[in-house]
Amino acid sequence: MSKQDTHFVNTFSMVIGILVLVAIGIGVFARVVAAHTQETDVVEQRDFEKSVAMRIEPLSQEAIVGQDNTAMAIKPDSPAGSGVVLPIPKDGAQVYEQVCSACHGLGIAGAPKAGDVAAWGPRLAKGKTVLYDHALHGFTGQAGTMPAKGNRLDIPDAIIEQGVDHMMDMAKH
Repeated sequence: MSKQDTHFVNTFSMVIGILVLVAIGIGVFARVVAAHTQETDVVEQRDFEKSVAMRIEPLSQEAIVGQDNTAMAIKPDSPAGSGVVLPIPKDGAQVYEQVCSACHGLGIAGAPKAGDVAAWGPRLAKGKTVLYDHALHGFTGQAGTMPAKGNRLDIPDAIIEQGVDHMMDMAKH
């Protein structure tokens, strides 16, 4: 073997050796950082096992006849779970502005627009009792869907009925 070949093999071996050492160094560094980070995460979360168990528990529970099922009772929540309590409307005009206008103002989901005499005509012909029932308990028909109390179940029935009266007055004029 010539001097050039020997020099090449020695240089090549040294470069490969340095690259192997760099790769081992990077691997060790990554393991040290990962071990330190994982330990910190587990130590910082005092209830780590509890939080994991909560995330993987079943989404529903079943009521069993003859057993105490009070823990599964549905608890009233604030609207949209936001922690914000919406004010209860005082009369028909307020309930229309706060609740009904969301759909009846634009005609969303088949809702007749407030003041549209042609759309309200067939509904007015059914009478107040039917309209009150649909507003209070909800209704799904060919024209669309009316959620019970416009999804504001916290509003008293009498106020919802005043809102229906307000929209009926708007449709008559």
